[in-house]
Amino acid sequence: MTSSAPGGTLTLADDLTISRMGYGAMQLAGPGVLGPPKDRDQAVAVLREAVDLGVTHIDTSDYYGPVVVNEIIKEALHPYPADLRIVTKVGARRGDDGSWNPSLEPDDLQAQVRENLRHLGLDALDVVNLRLGSFEGDSDESIAEPFGALAVLQQQGLIRHLGLSGISSAQLTEAQTIAPVVTVQNLYNLAARKDDDLVDRCEAENIAFAAFFPLGGFSPLQSETLTGVAARLEASPQQVALAWLLQRSATTVLIPGTSSVTHLRENIAAASLELPADAVARLDSIGR
Repeated sequence: MTSSAPGGTLTLADDLTISRMGYGAMQLAGPGVLGPPKDRDQAVAVLREAVDLGVTHIDTSDYYGPVVVNEIIKEALHPYPADLRIVTKVGARRGDDGSWNPSLEPDDLQAQVRENLRHLGLDALDVVNLRLGSFEGDSDESIAEPFGALAVLQQQGLIRHLGLSGISSAQLTEAQTIAPVVTVQNLYNLAARKDDDLVDRCEAENIAFAAFFPLGGFSPLQSETLTGVAARLEASPQQVALAWLLQRSATTVLIPGTSSVTHLRENIAAASLELPADAVARLDSIGR
């Protein structure tokens, strides 16, 4: 653990240590995660502030924008700080209507990896997550072909580490027979607790569990219990929800997104919020 990294750090491999409080860059695109942001200078400022606050873990994808967000990251931070780790995702393409369309063919996965490399200005990607079609991670369909395609790119040196997004425990097990998995990204928050067992498994196996939509995403968390605990602790409900996730397991990592420097600072402050045991017990009741 380091005092300068919000939430402390998590070491997943000899060359992969990340701040547990990361930053998700999706909101740096325009409305609907399409096109450029209204204020590009503000987007650049948010990224630079995140790094200044000790964040060493940025989550992105070339299909944010598409391309726009990765180009902003490059503009804001390249040449990248030595300790910064950028985690990206492949497995989807954007339709002209803004739709998110699965694209898991090996040839296109290779193309997506090369596009991420080019737009981020990198020779190798720190972590690439294979994104499957479901946010829920409730399918046991084989992922051997697409994950194997990424493993080949890892062997070629274009990817350092591999992860998974939107997967089941069975799919994690299958992937581990092909190549090591360092990260899992699934929908998880105070109210969405289906993956409790997977969170525990990731902790036991020292795999980072990145809870996406930590504040509810398109359906923001609303709970009288959460509001009450937050009032008692003199914090915002959002900060309490983030702090609960950090205390949920030692390998939970957060990637909340924002396009506001002020909101970014509020999110980062959640990493310093200690929840007493009785507050955790009350919060646990929300999702159970």
